Amino acid sequence: MSLCTAGQAGPTELIFYVNGRKIIEKNADPEQMLLSYIRKRLRLTGTKYGCGGGGCGACTVMISTYEPVSKKIRHCSANACLLPICSLHGVAVTTVEGIGSSKTRIHPVQERLAKCHGSQCGFCTPGMVMSMYALLRNHPEPSWEQITSALAGNLCRCTGYRPILDGCKTFCKEPSCCQSKENGKCCLDQEDKLKEEEISTKLFSPDEFQPLDPTQEFIFPPELMTMAEKPKRTLVFQGERTMWISPTSLKELLELKATYPKAPLIVGNTSVGPEMKFKGMHHPIVISPTRILDLNVVRYTDKGLTIGAACSLAVLKDALTKIVTESPGEKTQIFRVLLHQLKTLGGQQIKNVASLGGNIMSRKSTSDLNPILAVGNCTLSLASRERTRWIPLSDIFANGIDNNTFSPEEVLVSVHIPYSRKGEFVSAFRQAQRRENALPIANAAMRVFFVEGTDIIMDFGIFYGGIGSTTIYAKQTCEALRGRPWNEEMLDEACRLVLKEVSLPGSAPGGKVEYRRTLIVSFLFKFYLEVLQSLNWKDPHQYPNIPEKYGSALQDFQTQMPQTEQIYQKVNPEQLPRDPVGRPVMHQAGIKHATGEALYCDDIRAVDEELFLAVVTSSRAHAKIVSIEASEALREPGVYDIVTAQDVPGKNEFFFYSDAEIIFAKDKVICVGQIVCAVVADSAVHAKQAAAKVKIEYDALEPVILTIEDAIKHNSFFEPQRKLEKGNVDAAFETVDQILEGEIHVGGQEHFYMETQSVLVVPKGEDKEIDIYVSTQHPALIQEMVSSCLGVPANRIMCHVKRIGGAFGGKIGKAGLLASVAAVAANKTGHAVRFILDRGDDMLITGGRHPVVGKYKVGFMNDGRIVGVDAKYYVNGGCTPDDSILVTEVALLKMDNAYKIPNLRCYGYACKTNLPSNTAFRGFGFPQSGLVTECWITGIAAKSGLSPEKVREINMYKETERISYIQELHPENLINCWKECMEKSAYYSRKTSVEEFNKQNYWKKKGIAIIPMTFPFGINPGFLSQAAALVHIYTDGSVLLTHGGIEMGQGIHTKMIQVASRELKIPMSNIHFCETSTTTVPNACASVASIGTDVNGMAVKDACQTLLKRLEPIISKNPKGTWTDWIKEAFEQSINLSSTGYFRGYNADMDWEKSQGHPFTYFVFGAACSEVEIDCLTGDHKNIRTDIVMDIGCSINPAVDIGQIEGAFVQGIGLYTMEELKYSPEGVLYTRGPDQYKIPAVCDIPEQFSVSLLSSSQNPYAIYSSKGMGEAGLFLGCSVFFAIWDAVAAVRKERGLSGTFTLNSPLTPERIRMACADQFTELSAKDEPVSFIPWAISI
Repeated sequence: MSLCTAGQAGPTELIFYVNGRKIIEKNADPEQMLLSYIRKRLRLTGTKYGCGGGGCGACTVMISTYEPVSKKIRHCSANACLLPICSLHGVAVTTVEGIGSSKTRIHPVQERLAKCHGSQCGFCTPGMVMSMYALLRNHPEPSWEQITSALAGNLCRCTGYRPILDGCKTFCKEPSCCQSKENGKCCLDQEDKLKEEEISTKLFSPDEFQPLDPTQEFIFPPELMTMAEKPKRTLVFQGERTMWISPTSLKELLELKATYPKAPLIVGNTSVGPEMKFKGMHHPIVISPTRILDLNVVRYTDKGLTIGAACSLAVLKDALTKIVTESPGEKTQIFRVLLHQLKTLGGQQIKNVASLGGNIMSRKSTSDLNPILAVGNCTLSLASRERTRWIPLSDIFANGIDNNTFSPEEVLVSVHIPYSRKGEFVSAFRQAQRRENALPIANAAMRVFFVEGTDIIMDFGIFYGGIGSTTIYAKQTCEALRGRPWNEEMLDEACRLVLKEVSLPGSAPGGKVEYRRTLIVSFLFKFYLEVLQSLNWKDPHQYPNIPEKYGSALQDFQTQMPQTEQIYQKVNPEQLPRDPVGRPVMHQAGIKHATGEALYCDDIRAVDEELFLAVVTSSRAHAKIVSIEASEALREPGVYDIVTAQDVPGKNEFFFYSDAEIIFAKDKVICVGQIVCAVVADSAVHAKQAAAKVKIEYDALEPVILTIEDAIKHNSFFEPQRKLEKGNVDAAFETVDQILEGEIHVGGQEHFYMETQSVLVVPKGEDKEIDIYVSTQHPALIQEMVSSCLGVPANRIMCHVKRIGGAFGGKIGKAGLLASVAAVAANKTGHAVRFILDRGDDMLITGGRHPVVGKYKVGFMNDGRIVGVDAKYYVNGGCTPDDSILVTEVALLKMDNAYKIPNLRCYGYACKTNLPSNTAFRGFGFPQSGLVTECWITGIAAKSGLSPEKVREINMYKETERISYIQELHPENLINCWKECMEKSAYYSRKTSVEEFNKQNYWKKKGIAIIPMTFPFGINPGFLSQAAALVHIYTDGSVLLTHGGIEMGQGIHTKMIQVASRELKIPMSNIHFCETSTTTVPNACASVASIGTDVNGMAVKDACQTLLKRLEPIISKNPKGTWTDWIKEAFEQSINLSSTGYFRGYNADMDWEKSQGHPFTYFVFGAACSEVEIDCLTGDHKNIRTDIVMDIGCSINPAVDIGQIEGAFVQGIGLYTMEELKYSPEGVLYTRGPDQYKIPAVCDIPEQFSVSLLSSSQNPYAIYSSKGMGEAGLFLGCSVFFAIWDAVAAVRKERGLSGTFTLNSPLTPERIRMACADQFTELSAKDEPVSFIPWAISI
């Protein structure tokens, strides 16, 4: 290709710096992102892959640039997964390794996040560190608003964010006191009081922290300053498939666009990048205009602000802030509205690189800025080689996405944003699945200009986003309203006209059609109120004010820095200082997490001649495979081979039940996302490109069963079906005062572990031995499954797990299938094979939490006493059994939660459908069946006229009982948790306050709910809870500890070292844990069901006691000797310094024929009280406060345990209020990444968040009287669900909507809004279900 049009330039050397080291790349490929470059080329693996689309923050780095005009250095956070390396010429990059390490000196950010317990699995921690570090480089003493903004683009699935914020808050110049005397209490008063008691609120000591010294940071490389000062030259980088051209002048850019009109312009790569990665788009030429001064202008004029198209959104924010600060308020309405929307638009990393021009020119419907820019009469400066012109920005949205306002040769140079005029009012609105860092479901911008001194409309503008294919102008509506006064008649007419003009078909992409229609008019009503209020402020005599009860409708929810409290029991004063049990010990890998030194599966260095694997998955839900055509894929560069079912030397199927788990689909496919074949190539990129070229021909098969309703219709269930019965339900129904019948749908949930499924298979070259490094909770199962598929004995398969980046139940059987795929490929090729799933493929293939439909009939007395329950639970299991039958069993066994049900009959059905099979997930059925129970408890309260908490108290277990399956329950600590939670939350006084608030506010409502919890602990059958450990003592006195548990964030290795430290009476620093491996501990059970610490702790204790018993004679002879003295003496006496430890497991059994058994070992109790506020017009909600009290026996490590409770609770908030899986009517998963699937972020945790551990109690079944509690806290997230329910009930009561109602889970903004029925929901057209094919179905 000729380069003559690229300024006569030849291929360029790419020069940039990483962590102070100069990088010269002579073969820069425009398609290579910084993330893969620093990980694979520079071996800096601290920066993690989490999603590949800039949505999770795991790959955050800091980029620094020198601006020769201003002579300033700019530091900002950015997503390495979106940064093409070609964009980094002259840039300094800092990764987590560059700011500190355990080998040199750790940075204060790293230290504080680790010591404040801000890491659990640790996979997200480097990204958190770098977001905070970039903030501190610009603001050494940040405000809390800056901290929450900096972290808005970072996701964590483990911690619940509280400890991360605790670490970050220590840099804040503002006081950490709650500054509140609510209920007559202040946090500082509380601390003084607690000092007098035997409880503590301190999980870390700030006195230990090293100070932040900005003078010790990296200096910007002088060479890059010199480069920046020199005259610029055109940069050209030629890759394997793509050429990158970076011109230096507008003239040169226009020449390039004339020559290559289809070449996209790339600034931040936040739009083009994801399209190339996720949609397979390829551009032979891309042009980067970032160095052109004309496109980076920021000019303040007497008419407004002119800003260059290449300016980032962060630069736009700074410019707007300056002009708002320095100009009169009436002139800056548009600027203030833009600033307001910029707060929630993307994470900070995206705002730092995404350009204003890209936002405009992409014309995406989901842009939050385009409606404002359009309604604000902004103009665009366009240029081509032929001409230069200014056009109104609104023109590019006329006639939809396909209009031809500008030609492909034209370039957007700048945008002019005018001052607003006197008598003009501008506002904007948005609603998203999550308040921050989420694309809007719908948005709007509105502007009205009145005839001077009146409320007569002279000009009106209404633009909507999220409704059509691009931003929509309600032109006809606006024209019809000119000349009308601003009153209710105008509003009514406006709503009618706008719904007619801005139409949305029932099958519209994105779904939520009735909700989006409602938002169209709800936004309009909000604007009406805002303007009315503003008119009143200007002239109270001429214009009436809005009703006082309507005022809160105009206040958006804002993210606050949470005020938190953690209360736990202090250790006994007589406990030896060296004994770490019961103390808040930092995670043993916490520092390594924060420095990026902690290694995960894909961080393992490249093996010689290793190959990379990509899978080809089914695009049909149920079909016969006619042919697989791979010839084109085999011709792709770097491709080594194709792997299919024919290449499996052993068994292609693995059986847990009568239906098989399938490795490669052979004759037919049974879900979208099933693995059909795989491609192995010399790079991950080549493997994926080739996989896209494999063509599979199908013949459709019937029936296609996707939903629970489909399964019931076709009687499609896995066997066995389960029944649990106690008493006589039919007779009970004859005696009751009232009967409640209903149905609730509980949606599924994606695990969204931060580290995707990962495996590296390394053939050892003899005796068919294979090393497998895999991210799994169950190495022994991996060993068994790979052994089966390869047809070799298990003793040739060695599985190794150092740590995994989250799991939550999702890395057991699924990890086994994926490891088997990689093992078959390694066996066929003889090469090591690395298989790392993309986030999208991970979500598509692996399934998640089971959706459940609960149908119930409950008989109760007028005083609220439950007499009988008849319930059916339908669980959507997917296409193979996996854990679905076990989940169904646990859902039945735990459905009673905390309540005595004298007569009970429950059925459980695991539905067989054509979806990827669902699997284990934290809580394992209880979060679904428990929610169903609390749903009918709430229904009983409504029907009986009692409050929900009274119905709960009336029916709660109060004395020793035999529960539904005849196991004995001692509920003392359940009652204690309930009472303490009531007291700590000040429930009744706050309930009164909530009721008062609701009387005074019509469009905002508060709700409060308190939920008890009984969580049976254990796993059935009992042999699944056996455990073993291996402890070596070396002659220098150091100890190597191994056990069968997997570290996935729950701190099991930390706790095992604490156990060994106590038993051996040596410091924790003497003890090291290396890895979990099938070579050291065989046949280890899975780390599931919260049992890890219980069972492995017993095994470690056993091994250590054995060793100590051997050492006793030596110690007694030399009691003043040191540990090292004793060990050397033992060696010289030929005493075995290695010991295994064993725990045979718990006794557990269940006879389903008799509905009797002892399936659980003990019970974990808890209670949570949550308060929320909802916006009745949008469905948005804010989590105001949560108080949790948990009984976990005697905590081994309060910091770890409280972190687990908080993390589980926030994951529960996600399950019950926001995480929503969307499938097409053909069974295709839409929600394949953080852009579409929203887990809780920093903005979602309660503003006041308290966790208290109940005073220590004895638990004879577990190590040191502790309790396994990793899962239990998730269910308490439903306290937020029922607080929202309470708020919705207040709305419906005020609206005169009588009768019981049911809200399905998750309680998304859509469901909240549509339950708050009003005149606007009535206005929105309702489509007959048979009149259209919906975009998505409820599974």
